[in-house]
Amino acid sequence: MAVGDYKRALRQGRKEYQANLAKGVYPYLQVLEELTSNIEIESEVSLGINDIPIDRIVGTNSHARSTAFASNFMPLLDEDSEFAAKWIALCDIHLKEGIRDPIKCYEFMNRFYVIEGNKRVSVLKYFGAVEITGEVTRIIPRPDGSHESNIYREFLQFFKVAYINYLWFSKEGNFLKILQVLGRTKREDWDTDFQKDFRSCYVRFSNAFKALGGEKLHITVGDALLEFLKIFSLDDILKQSDEDLKEELSKIWESIQLLEQDTPVGLQMQPLEEPAHKGIVNLLTSALSGSNKKKLKIAFVHDKTKETSSWTYSHELGRMYLEDVMGDQVEITAIDSVFQREKTPDEILEELVAREFDVIFTTTPQLIQQTLKAAINHPQVKFLNCSVNMAYRHLRTYYGRMYEAKFLCGLIAGAMTKKNRIAYVADYPISGMIANINAFARGVQIVNPQAKVYLRWSTQKDQNVNETLEKLDVDMISHQDMITPGLANRKFGLYMIEEDEIRGLAMPYWNWGHFYERIIRSILSGSWDEVDDTEELKSINYWWGLSSNVVDMIYSEDLPEGVQQLVQFYKRSITHLMVGPFDGYIHDQQGRLRAQEDGYISTNDIVTMDWLIDNVIGEIPSTAELTPDAQKLITSSQDGSSDSEGVVEL
Repeated sequence: MAVGDYKRALRQGRKEYQANLAKGVYPYLQVLEELTSNIEIESEVSLGINDIPIDRIVGTNSHARSTAFASNFMPLLDEDSEFAAKWIALCDIHLKEGIRDPIKCYEFMNRFYVIEGNKRVSVLKYFGAVEITGEVTRIIPRPDGSHESNIYREFLQFFKVAYINYLWFSKEGNFLKILQVLGRTKREDWDTDFQKDFRSCYVRFSNAFKALGGEKLHITVGDALLEFLKIFSLDDILKQSDEDLKEELSKIWESIQLLEQDTPVGLQMQPLEEPAHKGIVNLLTSALSGSNKKKLKIAFVHDKTKETSSWTYSHELGRMYLEDVMGDQVEITAIDSVFQREKTPDEILEELVAREFDVIFTTTPQLIQQTLKAAINHPQVKFLNCSVNMAYRHLRTYYGRMYEAKFLCGLIAGAMTKKNRIAYVADYPISGMIANINAFARGVQIVNPQAKVYLRWSTQKDQNVNETLEKLDVDMISHQDMITPGLANRKFGLYMIEEDEIRGLAMPYWNWGHFYERIIRSILSGSWDEVDDTEELKSINYWWGLSSNVVDMIYSEDLPEGVQQLVQFYKRSITHLMVGPFDGYIHDQQGRLRAQEDGYISTNDIVTMDWLIDNVIGEIPSTAELTPDAQKLITSSQDGSSDSEGVVEL
């Protein structure tokens, strides 16, 4: 029987060998001694006896036996060779009692290279074993700043708490993100029970991933699992049957495929113009149908109230505007404080679906997970979440290019400051926020190269922003964008401090009503679907700016005439897309040139900024430095494309 197994393994090996030759790929096992010959080694660490994932064993330590195997570890030597006889004997042992002797190997960059036991690995790979026991020595190369090196350093830190070696990612930052979605910290060791649960989840998910063709994608099982865990918790997965797990994964398969792309987010920078013929058709249809036409049912879901949150207040203003201009065509409801109600956000969204709402807006990144799950389960409903740079195919996201309005405020601050000391108070270090800070600082820099912007975070632990601002000795402050009705004070927008008096100078603001009107009209006209009419697989993120009137700013009439003219000039130029806040050569705090050779920063680089311009005094806080509520929002708003913490330090 084992002789037949060797013949089949031999055919597999020779097939792999020929296929690699045809592709111009080295056809034998990788040799560690060759890989490390020109690499500086930092250290070697004995890990003792470990369970080694069989699919991560990719080669041998030396040339001695490398050419006896194809790259898939299947044999290449004739069946009458001594090698074949030993392979067959091992095969018999495996079938009768199992191979128990551990192999010896090196681990290098979380791949394993066999010192002793190549044939044992070959036999177990042939029979589809998942893992093999081995005595492991880890070889750690000196970091070189490359993508692969950065991921490996993250893995080493992750390994210290999780002590698992089968999980791998293709993108930097994902080892930290998997801890976040699992609700673990980078200093909390995994106990045996949690390791078992995660292992069970990983194996079952891996089987579903491969059954759907995941091995053809240029991503890892870990990449896909991280995306899945953003929707379903570990407990959810453990409770699902294998068939249900596969079905749920198939529902988001397009989102999994997006992970292959470097820029999976399709940013829609401008509203689509409504085709004239569609407008005429809609007018005629409306006239014929009269008042019998069914109204579009729209729901707004907020995490806070308009009295306690300027953010919710701005969206409520948008909702009221929509009611005013389209009240005869729509039926609108709003639900606030969804995290403080008896029903969970998931239950609230399910209830809205049951009540046959056609469009549901969730107005905060904190609701992205619940919104995505509902959108996957109810594709007949149009779900939109207010966030940016989210790579999901099942719902659309929306935000505004507030950095354009912030740039205009920066021009005013730079022109009006007398001390050349300007404060900027930010809240959450999420996608888009860093662009706001840098655009403001860029505006300051253009009119006043001597001025500095002092950055402070209102969500940072153990920090009293008001006390901090007093110590900074600034005369200009950029604070929260809008007034909060229930907490009325004059510390919003851009204001000047003169003899302990606050003088308002400018205020950027959101025109959400214009966005909501355009989106609802696109749904009624049928042009909603045209945005997605493309051969390129992308998520859809609306990211409109001054030109669409979704963001804007107002300024005091008391500003000097020259300052007003300067602001008006730049506003017209940005609105007509003639100039942008980040045009020109821009350097970061370390003096590195961040613009491209032509003095241009791409849209994707703007939305994923994780650095600060050189006239900013301050830094981007890590997630651990923020308040618990801020940490939750940061976790929910992170995607596979960007990391608000910049270089991740686990």
